[in-house]
Amino acid sequence: MGCPPPANPRIPVNFVTGDVVYFNALQCANATFGVPIGCHADTPPSLFPQIDVLRSDSEMGSEAAAVIPSSVVQQSFAELEKQRELITSCTLLWKELSDHFSTLERGLEIKSEALRSKRQSQNASTGHALDSLRRRELSIDAAVDLAIAKLDERRAAAVEALSATASEGDELDLAEKLRSLCTKMDFNGFFDLVVAKRKEVELLRLELPVALATCIDPAKFVMDAISGVFPVDKRRVKSPNDLGWACVLILESLVPVLADPELGTVRPLVTRNIRERAREMAKEWKMGLEQHGGIESVKPPDAHTFLQHLVTFGIVEKDDKELYQRFVVNFAWRWQMPKLAISLGLEDKMKGIYFVTH
Repeated sequence: MGCPPPANPRIPVNFVTGDVVYFNALQCANATFGVPIGCHADTPPSLFPQIDVLRSDSEMGSEAAAVIPSSVVQQSFAELEKQRELITSCTLLWKELSDHFSTLERGLEIKSEALRSKRQSQNASTGHALDSLRRRELSIDAAVDLAIAKLDERRAAAVEALSATASEGDELDLAEKLRSLCTKMDFNGFFDLVVAKRKEVELLRLELPVALATCIDPAKFVMDAISGVFPVDKRRVKSPNDLGWACVLILESLVPVLADPELGTVRPLVTRNIRERAREMAKEWKMGLEQHGGIESVKPPDAHTFLQHLVTFGIVEKDDKELYQRFVVNFAWRWQMPKLAISLGLEDKMKGIYFVTH
């Protein structure tokens, strides 16, 4: 006779601990060990030797777990925490290094692009300079031929003018008088005539370039004409009127006369002696400026004459550009200053400066 089945076949009986397990589990035990289905939990453990072995293994595992001290467990967890913190630190360090190298890469790309742009700009500038040199070289022969032709023409005009009578000279108009004085190389009479005709300044502005073109040596003629008042006023009797305007007008009128036939006004055609003399005049004016109180005490017409003198004879010095800039800024209200600033090479330094246009 087997054990009576439990009142509820779903009540569990644990054969290891003696508790009730589910009835379905008993069916599995019957199939495995040959035990009648539905045995009660009071059945002796000897009838289930395999279950006794399982209970012994479970008890041994519990006893082995009880032998491990808690300090070892805590130490293991502490070690795991250290490893976790190390991994976190390595991850953060890797992110920082990645960001750093990304920043370096972007910086190198920006610098590389800037260098590439600068190289292209320098190549363009070099090409422009080489092209300008080639044009200058090609213009030398043409300039020499032009100078010789003008010299012969002006010599003939001077001989003809010298043979003219004084009575004929009195009947000449302003343009003819200017040409006559230029042909004769009478720089003193020329300068006095320009000063006397100040009220006809617009007519002078039109006729002076034409008259100066008839001079045998226009550059020398102009320097001789203005030498009475620039760089130093050498007049014995100084009139209260400032004659700087006359110097500026004459120097401006000389620019198209000296222009290179190929390169234009960028390259004035003056001899080495004339250029050196022009430099000496500019140097003397700067020395006088230092002796009379510096830039703050200079008169606008005098500063304007100095700057126009530099541009007309092509003697702009790179080392003096700060001085030129101060003059241009101080007298920006004069309508010729924008054009002078460009001719002096100050276009990049004149940003934000407002000029008064004529």
